Amino acid sequence: MSTPTTRRVSAEQQAREADLVETVVASFDHAPDERYREVMQSLVRHLHAFIRDVRLTEAEWQRAVEFLTAVGRITDDRRQEFVLLSDVLGASMQTVAVNNEASANATEATVFGPFFVRDAPLIEQGGDIAGDGAGEPCWVEGTVTDTTGRPVAGARLEVWEADEDGFYDVQYGDDRVAGRAHLYSGPDGSYRFWGLTPTPYPIPDDGPVGSLLAAAGRSPYRASHLHFMVTAPGCRTLVTHIFVRGDELLDRDSVFGVKESLILDFARHEASERTPDDRDLGGRTWSSTRFDIVLAPAAV
Repeated sequence: MSTPTTRRVSAEQQAREADLVETVVASFDHAPDERYREVMQSLVRHLHAFIRDVRLTEAEWQRAVEFLTAVGRITDDRRQEFVLLSDVLGASMQTVAVNNEASANATEATVFGPFFVRDAPLIEQGGDIAGDGAGEPCWVEGTVTDTTGRPVAGARLEVWEADEDGFYDVQYGDDRVAGRAHLYSGPDGSYRFWGLTPTPYPIPDDGPVGSLLAAAGRSPYRASHLHFMVTAPGCRTLVTHIFVRGDELLDRDSVFGVKESLILDFARHEASERTPDDRDLGGRTWSSTRFDIVLAPAAV
């Protein structure tokens, strides 16, 4: 018995379908914005090629419409289901790859994610981003340089992460601010702060994207990570993560965000061990890592 993807398509039917593609493509010929025209005509060609390739049924098309409608309905100012959809399909990482070509020894970029919040509080060097977030303290330090090795002073570092229960502050719905802040690199390009030891967590999987993952037999879990966004005049904005070496999820991160160069050693410390800034951790164990950031030059 033939299936939609194996059924023979007559030459007459193929010609009819091809004519439709060209008609739709031509409908954008007079768009005044050249880039808009280029993007939309390419989108039409690829979309129609997909429909024809899999011989999409009308029932499948309807289910796709219902799925996207559900994605829209669950999206609000605290939850971006469309970003999650882009992430789990690898579209976010592909866009990152296209827009962040390798530049000498510059730090690699990865996905932005749906939980960044503007106007995170400012902390001083050695400050604490954790707030009231639950988890083990983690000391993070490093330098910001350009690709020639020159220190980048005054670079703005936005940092954010989930707590040990697997939630970002915005997911609690009580206006708390925890696990996020921004700081500036010093005159020598150095930075340092306290955060939380990264732990694995699932992306929100109680919506349509979760259903998509379940249907594929895929886990919603992300490998343990800490987010960075680094900006400085004359440099390309860097959006990246650092990951914990040894995490069993590194090879199956649900949004394909892991890159080998971003996997770091997180040293384990007993409660009795002295911290870099002599902070009293109240008898808790802690971890530490070093992340030296290299910024690519801004595009000319």
